[in-house]
Amino acid sequence: MNDATPQRHDGWDGMGVGWSVTSTMIGGIAAWGLIGYLIDRLAGTPNVFSGIGMILGAVGAIYIVYLRYGKEHRDEG
Repeated sequence: MNDATPQRHDGWDGMGVGWSVTSTMIGGIAAWGLIGYLIDRLAGTPNVFSGIGMILGAVGAIYIVYLRYGKEHRDEG
């Protein structure tokens, strides 16, 4: 058994990926929701663009999570 790096298999293996996905989702919703809120303030509309911004942020965040973690990595060869 000449393993240079010990393998660790426990219940905490995927925590980093989980927190990364969670922060990407919250960040996308918050950022685009804030942009929508600012557009609402400038245009004088009552929470129209805030909702649109949050939905666009969620869709964009889901797409980013898909690109980063969901696509199957294939060898180019």
